[in-house]
Amino acid sequence: MTATPDDPFRLDGARALVTGASRGIGRATAVTLARAGADLALSARNQAALKETAALVEDEGRTAVLVPGDLAEPGTAEAVVDAAATALGGLDVVIHNAGVLPAQDDGTPTLVPLQDSAQVDWDHVLAVNLNATAALCRRAHRHLTASSRASLVLMSSLAGVAGTPRMEAYGASKAAQIALARSLAVGWAREGIRVNALCPGWTRTDMTSFAYSLEPLSEWLMAHVPLGRWAEPDEIARAALFLASPAASYLTGQALVLDGGVSVPDGGLAGISKPPSPFTD
Repeated sequence: MTATPDDPFRLDGARALVTGASRGIGRATAVTLARAGADLALSARNQAALKETAALVEDEGRTAVLVPGDLAEPGTAEAVVDAAATALGGLDVVIHNAGVLPAQDDGTPTLVPLQDSAQVDWDHVLAVNLNATAALCRRAHRHLTASSRASLVLMSSLAGVAGTPRMEAYGASKAAQIALARSLAVGWAREGIRVNALCPGWTRTDMTSFAYSLEPLSEWLMAHVPLGRWAEPDEIARAALFLASPAASYLTGQALVLDGGVSVPDGGLAGISKPPSPFTD
């Protein structure tokens, strides 16, 4: 990996897999890694949208290969990892960003208390966010052990470290990703593989459009963010680059939280007035 004391964030020649790369944080991460010199394997369900991401990567002068797949399907995670390694000639970086919320047929998230939720929704979220994560990590290990600059980043969430009513399945799966990252970091450390989790707070993506497009809900949520605004995907992508790059060469087993201060004890909310909750019946 080409890096200098003046520019330790370079990933020149690195071979990276980014899942969930068709939009939002995943797309921003792919482009950010390309700008840092990495070649990319891009995975998501939507192949047309992946092609758009690939074009952005190629605009940065880097290679982009598509390895589409639905991680809800058994065996897909393993196939995606192997296809990426074959296409790129190995893997140095894996950033697992793909994840889901329970959703209606039109894609609108289903946000209900656990006692009113359906088991099928819980099972789907855990299948994608946890089971597929474990399968992907298990298969990635054989490729990362062959790299001298291996880094695995699991895209967790603020929901994994803070209570998130009406998002219990999502929060549980994201907390499990943090625990998995910590265990793998210790288990794989002597093989030279760094493993970390990245925990974004409220970020402006398609998944959160239900919230930022509804002014009362957005206002209430941002009242709980000391910085007072939504994060942008590029801000999360830069943190992912940090974790993947030589700049974080002594960092492993950590959960890096980017939440604008929400998780500060007491929410960092002293003196910040909040409107009534839109969830109040």
